[in-house]
Amino acid sequence: MKLTSTLLVATAAAMLSITAAHAGSVVVGKKLEIEVDEKKMTEEKAALWAKFGGWCAIAEWHPALSGCEETKEGDKAFRILTLKDGAKIKELLLEKSDFGYKYQIIESPLPVKNYMAQFSLTPDDDDTDEVNFSWSATFDPEGKTAKEAKDVIEGIFKGGLAAIEAQLETKK
Repeated sequence: MKLTSTLLVATAAAMLSITAAHAGSVVVGKKLEIEVDEKKMTEEKAALWAKFGGWCAIAEWHPALSGCEETKEGDKAFRILTLKDGAKIKELLLEKSDFGYKYQIIESPLPVKNYMAQFSLTPDDDDTDEVNFSWSATFDPEGKTAKEAKDVIEGIFKGGLAAIEAQLETKK
């Protein structure tokens, strides 16, 4: 497995697959391209998702987090993320597939509302020997300007994907 590039802005199509953005909503997307052995694509993709894609796996690789707790309320799955400063973010799992999930922030200290996001691992659309971790979101700013809120969310995405990249680099 080889990383061929660092973080790139995710395609508009990937970001638009997030559920119904409101007019004036901010859209953010980042992706990490990872080179894989084409003949072992299925196995390498499964291994990447097993390490980084679980609903609470984020606490193992995102540098801003100190923990994650999965909870259920009826048939709804939630995760409570604990930030290193002790603040909490409650997220609702909206949809899950073999290599992706969509979620919504329910409670958070972040300067956003109506936050819907997705995290996924997909084959690259132009390189048959690459897969992409893609992370995208739509939201409305709350308590900050659109640029300030966007910068916060982009920082979260960049920090997380850079941490995945760093863990993969150490395996080389």
